Amino acid sequence: MTITPADIRREVKEKNVTFLRLMFTDILGTLKNVEVPATEEQLDKILNNKMMFDGSSIEGFVRINESDMYLYPDLDTWIIFPWGDENGKVAGLICDVYNPDGTPFAGDPRGNLKRALTHMEATGFKSFNLGPEPEFFLFKLDEKGNPTLEVNDQGGYFDLAPTDTADNTRREIVNVLTDLGFEVEASHHEVAVGQHEIDFKYTNVLEACDNIQIFKLVVKTIAREHGLYATFMAKPKFGINGSGMHCNMSLFDQEGNNAFYDPKGELELSETAYQFLGGILEHAYNFTAITNPTVNSYKRLVPGYEAPVYVAWAGQNRSPLVRVPASRGLGTRLELRSVDPTANPYLALAVLLECGLDGIARKLEAPAPVENNIYMMSGDERQAVGITDLPSTLHNAVKALREDDVVKAALGEHIYTNFVATKKVEWASYAQFVSQWEIDNYLYLY
Repeated sequence: MTITPADIRREVKEKNVTFLRLMFTDILGTLKNVEVPATEEQLDKILNNKMMFDGSSIEGFVRINESDMYLYPDLDTWIIFPWGDENGKVAGLICDVYNPDGTPFAGDPRGNLKRALTHMEATGFKSFNLGPEPEFFLFKLDEKGNPTLEVNDQGGYFDLAPTDTADNTRREIVNVLTDLGFEVEASHHEVAVGQHEIDFKYTNVLEACDNIQIFKLVVKTIAREHGLYATFMAKPKFGINGSGMHCNMSLFDQEGNNAFYDPKGELELSETAYQFLGGILEHAYNFTAITNPTVNSYKRLVPGYEAPVYVAWAGQNRSPLVRVPASRGLGTRLELRSVDPTANPYLALAVLLECGLDGIARKLEAPAPVENNIYMMSGDERQAVGITDLPSTLHNAVKALREDDVVKAALGEHIYTNFVATKKVEWASYAQFVSQWEIDNYLYLY
């Protein structure tokens, strides 16, 4: 449904909206906002794309001498948050970032995804759909309101209350998301204690990425109301599963048909699906810095905790990087299992789309599927069937990113340069830090 300026003005009055959040995302994936009072004057500025902000204060945007930026709201992202007080409600709009001359800002992750979608349309496809499966942990707060690493349940995969005592928190999150227009498909406890997953229905990739950002905001807000802290950190605790964000992807043609489905194809997958898959697998090592962008991400990508470590694909086997779920027809999709929720969704999906399109353009052939448990295969067995490893550290991942022209082009020069610079600083800081593990293992030995 298309939302008009008149719709927004009417809802501001009818629903007692007193503040408006103009939201956008920096290159690290952090949701930012400019909050303004919902006065007629401010509404006029917002709805006429006249809202200015200081871009030099945002990670990876611009220098101080070129700081003026504009926020252009996408009116179809209009939401009224369910929280507020006696002074009125708060509403929000997700925005694209523009330069003062009216051109899209090259460092805007959302705008960058739109650029990739324009390329997709030029190749003959109508839409790229995403169904994300974000996981998160809920931890207790201490007496000062700071997060701890203490969980409030001892639940396991699909456990039911009373073992899963975060059930009420998760249920309220689902209710809020539903009120905001999300189509939630599943909500359950994950494998690790304190870990949860909420899946929402696939939609076009731009809307899905917007949904991921609002989802994180809702989860953190409702968790706080229950005296808990929600984190999307990839691996907050040693010895248990980390949090992933499996991405279920599909392309649709101009007639609205799923371009990955062919009832006569092997596994009922089309040539397009296999070529897209070939592109994903060929670039997987090089795009991992984008889909797993933190030092901590690589503590999750290790054997033994269900996260993929090896570049391979399969039908039902859940140990490879890419899986093809059983659904066919409109539900035919490729599930990339390496992505974690610290990834900037706009950057990650722009890169994945362009890598898949590269596979289609070059007519890449996907390797044979691997239906054996890869975790149980020896190194020689993996090498014999062409299975390679994902990067083991952020340092290696960033080095690989710098060698892939398709991934770099998918990001654009501005985002690529700033992302790499930021991650080099992050790795240098981590490399210089003396951890407790080093103290425990070396202090008395040497």
